[in-house]
Amino acid sequence: MGQEGSDTRLKELCSRRLSGRRIILASNRGPIEYYFAEEGQLLSRRGSGGLVTALSSLGKYVELDWIASVMGRGDREIAQKAQGKRFQAPIKGDRLYLRFVSCSRNAYHKYYSIICNPLLWFLQHYMWNSPTTPNIDIAVHDAWERGYVEVNRAFARTIIDEAMRSTSPPIVILNDYHLYLAGAYLRQQMPDLVIQHFTHIPWPSACYWGLLPGYMRQAIFRGLCAADIVGLQTARDVHNFIHCCESSIDGAEVDYTLNTVRIEGHLTRVKAYPISIDVAGIKKLLPSSRLQEYEQKLSSLCGEHTIVRVDRAEPSKNIIRGFKAFDKLLERYPQFRGQVKFIAFLVPTRTHLRLYRRYMEETTQLIEAINSKYATQEWHPIDFFYENNYIQALAGMRLYDVLLVNAVIDGMNLVAKEGPTVNNRDGVLVLSEMVGACEQLGPYALTMAPADLEGTMEALYEALMMPPEERKRRAGALKKSIEKEDINHWLLCLLEDAASLIEGRSQSST
Repeated sequence: MGQEGSDTRLKELCSRRLSGRRIILASNRGPIEYYFAEEGQLLSRRGSGGLVTALSSLGKYVELDWIASVMGRGDREIAQKAQGKRFQAPIKGDRLYLRFVSCSRNAYHKYYSIICNPLLWFLQHYMWNSPTTPNIDIAVHDAWERGYVEVNRAFARTIIDEAMRSTSPPIVILNDYHLYLAGAYLRQQMPDLVIQHFTHIPWPSACYWGLLPGYMRQAIFRGLCAADIVGLQTARDVHNFIHCCESSIDGAEVDYTLNTVRIEGHLTRVKAYPISIDVAGIKKLLPSSRLQEYEQKLSSLCGEHTIVRVDRAEPSKNIIRGFKAFDKLLERYPQFRGQVKFIAFLVPTRTHLRLYRRYMEETTQLIEAINSKYATQEWHPIDFFYENNYIQALAGMRLYDVLLVNAVIDGMNLVAKEGPTVNNRDGVLVLSEMVGACEQLGPYALTMAPADLEGTMEALYEALMMPPEERKRRAGALKKSIEKEDINHWLLCLLEDAASLIEGRSQSST
């Protein structure tokens, strides 16, 4: 459809089919971050990422209330000044309003740092290393009740308070694993709400969810099935979710053809909405002087062939196996020594967790070992950056001949979409079969199993040796596919389904 087409349809949808309907969006992180500068003044900056850009742009077409957690001292200061009320976000020209959910620091710590991360995040990325971790002890059970349950209820209370101000029931869009329970509380209090829940991370198989205590599983599955629509990234996730409901909820009626779950008379539609990137927004960044300066500096690090990766520095991204495959490449095919460079852009994340710190230490040690093994006076194989610098990473992706995305598992992995969008060298995408993006982009990439070092090495070799005409064909197909299904297309699919639900309810009541 493309940016212009989806933009037009989105505007028409909001002005016609959703006219008079407010949208309430809830997520752990909000579209605006408030912080104190060194001089002490309170400042704000817009949140990063395609999701924030796309959803906040809805304020141009419809009244949008965004409800989010207090994340830091600046947010808490603003929340206290607002006295629990909504206020217009500092984004010019938008009808975007922000309201904070402010829980005690202790409750938020239990909710976020014990249940959300690492418990749910690790489980949904198949990162539980049984039998050693995790241990669901009394502290975890306490964090569930006094953290996760408490914060989800606080979100539900805030959403209900906002919804009560509307003449027509608003559309409520809940986001991600932080808010699995909120839908059930909303449905109990306001049965007429249109509720959507979108989960951005993978949905594991039913047997893997069995690692969680039964009452937690039941609460999560039932909480999600209180929504009218459960949105997931891929068809695989949809199937897994329906099977979880079938195997864990007594009396659940499931339909794998229609992708529905019915519990006690309530019908939930389960759909795949593959999220994407803000193609137009990213392209606007490319001519910036800052990005071009980075591109010029990084060009001096490139080799005759350049492999690039961009990842958060955490175990599910499979960074160590990627470097081990590169080590095998240089060992098996010595003609690439002195010719190929590997540039990695690694972003610090969850550094308070010992597992993450240890993983980055092991990554650094491996990089040093590979450089020591192959380096000459004129050349060393790997350069890496360890910082949160999105513009620099975009500049790096402009320069790749091969982009390596070999995550163990990902809900989508937007790097696989950002890279082909900005690259100007007909670069080849080497892609894990276990990331959500593979459903869409796999036909134009070289795919491999993420644990297969030999297969990853051979994919890198094939990418480096690929004829120019084939590189050009694949790169063009990737760009076209990503532009056709951009972030506005994703949002349009969500809201069209919500509009259809509203219209269906209106017809059945007449």
